[in-house]
Amino acid sequence: MNILHIDSAITGDASVTRQLTAEITARLTAANPSAKVTYRDLNKGVTPIDTEWFAAIRVGTENPTPEQERHIRVSDQLLAEVQDADTLVIGLPVYNFTLPAQLKNWLDQIARAGVSFRYTAEGPEGLLTGKRAIIAYAAAGTPFGSDLDHASGYVRHMLGFLGITDVTFVPADGLAMDRDAGLARAQAALENIAA
Repeated sequence: MNILHIDSAITGDASVTRQLTAEITARLTAANPSAKVTYRDLNKGVTPIDTEWFAAIRVGTENPTPEQERHIRVSDQLLAEVQDADTLVIGLPVYNFTLPAQLKNWLDQIARAGVSFRYTAEGPEGLLTGKRAIIAYAAAGTPFGSDLDHASGYVRHMLGFLGITDVTFVPADGLAMDRDAGLARAQAALENIAA
């Protein structure tokens, strides 16, 4: 089993999603001792896509500039980590009702036509199939799955668009109102995750 462990919270050791992703990964590796874990902390920076990225990745060029070569290297590395993974463990903290910019940047980097998805006569088809994702969701005041939650549905949609349809959430919400209850909900969800 290859596990891709992704954190994106800006709150360091105080992050609930970081604690949850660490626990999820520990449970998976305890059940699968030979599992390989690749760790990526998106808070250390993920280049947003821009005109140079578009020219390098989407348009392509025979003589890429050094900046375009850097974009290709970064995007290829991020995508290879996903392609190699059987299970993705993703921390999804909710900031201002949605996902952090660095997690959005990561999704933009790996959403590559012809590589992670393709367009067909029947519509788009995800190419990153056969994987599962476990999402650690944490929010101070945004209830998981509510009309205010513009994070979980988007992440589920994007993963599905890329072919990852086996998605499980471990939600710790309402942390600002009742932290203990929110953490208890997450622990209950953890107990239902098969390793």
